[in-house]
Amino acid sequence: MVRSNEAPNVAASSGRAPRIDIHSHFYPKLSRQQGEVLGLDEAPWLRDDGDGTGFMMSGDNEYRPVQAPLWSAEARLGEMDATGVTVQVMSATPMLFSYAGESKVVARWAAMINDLALEMCSVDPERLKSLCQVPLQDVDLACEEVSRAVESGHVGVHIGNHVQGRNLEDPDLVRFLHHCADEGIPVLVHPWDVMAPERMSKYMLSWLVGMPAETHLALLSLILSGAFERLPDHLKICFCHGGGNFAAQIGRVDNAWHRRDIIRADCPNPPSSYVNRFSVDSAVFGDDALRLQVAIMGEDRILMGSDYPFPLGEIEPGKLIDESTHLSESAKTKLLHDNAETFFGLDQMKP
Repeated sequence: MVRSNEAPNVAASSGRAPRIDIHSHFYPKLSRQQGEVLGLDEAPWLRDDGDGTGFMMSGDNEYRPVQAPLWSAEARLGEMDATGVTVQVMSATPMLFSYAGESKVVARWAAMINDLALEMCSVDPERLKSLCQVPLQDVDLACEEVSRAVESGHVGVHIGNHVQGRNLEDPDLVRFLHHCADEGIPVLVHPWDVMAPERMSKYMLSWLVGMPAETHLALLSLILSGAFERLPDHLKICFCHGGGNFAAQIGRVDNAWHRRDIIRADCPNPPSSYVNRFSVDSAVFGDDALRLQVAIMGEDRILMGSDYPFPLGEIEPGKLIDESTHLSESAKTKLLHDNAETFFGLDQMKP
């Protein structure tokens, strides 16, 4: 089950502040035949059981039980109404990235997923926005698809934190980020294909340890490699899951930079000085964690994100921010709505 069928009855009309959820996932109704075009073992597809439930499938294997809001715009909008979410920025479930596939095949696959996302958003384009995905294993094709997709109506691009063992400081991946900066395309980075799965097979450790660690690695790869020095200041890039371990560990990283020249080799400034180059979502699930996040990142660089509609997501998106004991009302407005509106240029889309 994705989440409780008894969503809290806190409709948008209840007077709660508007909220934009920038970290929400969808999975189109892909047939097994559509998935098999990738030519991968255990290709992804969706099994709809016809009763509002189903499974994300990996070949013959049931990867994860899911419910209709993952693929149905109408069901999703109903839950948004129930939880008071004004706008969702949707991105495909990361297992659909398919970075291991043949690049031209995956380029066609990405275009299909992106077109299906826009079809889903067309049910209510004012409230449903989408991020495209790209064949990031081939940066030339990725640049072509991201430009096409954004021209078609996507508000940004959703990428994994690594590609076949290459971290984000890889020259080709930096070139892709530069392309996005040049074209004003916001980038959302999501952890996927986490490290050491053989050591994290129980207790959801791949989510609890692997995803934060992958996100932290992605951030440090850009900072310590000097990649941010080579990328334009106007690049809009946001990291999911609260930036992983970054806020809690930046003191340790700065300490290493000051004490060891090996850390400074490609990073000319203290790592903490780069916090103005990226944003993070608010999916940290605790007021003390949010307090630390704001102290490190500042209130202008945190965007409300829930990881809807998956089990570890925030069941009432934005509740953590609403009930925070340390945020001012103006800061809450920024985190719930204004920062996302600015990051994705949603204010420019208003009539």
